[in-house]
Amino acid sequence: MSVALSAEDISRALTRISHEILERNHGSAEITLLGIPTRGAHLAARIATIMTGIEGREIPYGTLDITLYRDDLRLRPPRTIMPTSIPSIGIAGRDVILIDDVLYSGRTIRAALDALGEVGRPRTVQLAVLVDRGHRELPIRADYVGKNLPTSPRQSVKVQLTEIDSIDEVVIEGEAN
Repeated sequence: MSVALSAEDISRALTRISHEILERNHGSAEITLLGIPTRGAHLAARIATIMTGIEGREIPYGTLDITLYRDDLRLRPPRTIMPTSIPSIGIAGRDVILIDDVLYSGRTIRAALDALGEVGRPRTVQLAVLVDRGHRELPIRADYVGKNLPTSPRQSVKVQLTEIDSIDEVVIEGEAN
């Protein structure tokens, strides 16, 4: 097990992602952040806080549960359905930024796009992830990446956040070869 990102690295990455989102979208007027539970939801809240500090206005954010849209429901043990929480301003006609902790095969994001279609029709959908570890199975890429971590398919990337794990760090577990 090796630490790939420390608490300071995570903080810097989220600050950089926040600035990149604001720059690419010419401010925050039309932005809504949606985090994918569990850790993506906490990252969305952190990014919203950072962006609020930069812009001086509240940034709408919420959560988007994708459990029922996954294509591997029969392959995994049952999961608790997490709440979907859409800000009162909604997502119709807005620039939605989906936020997750790790981008791997792309299947979670495909499920998120399906779930998003049930909620409304945003103007654009962008993707921000803390870690992109490669090995895509679907043609999906992140618009904003905290850190690219090339890994072996036998390795796993574990994101730990203080809100859940009492520590902020990203670790790589398993053998590289």
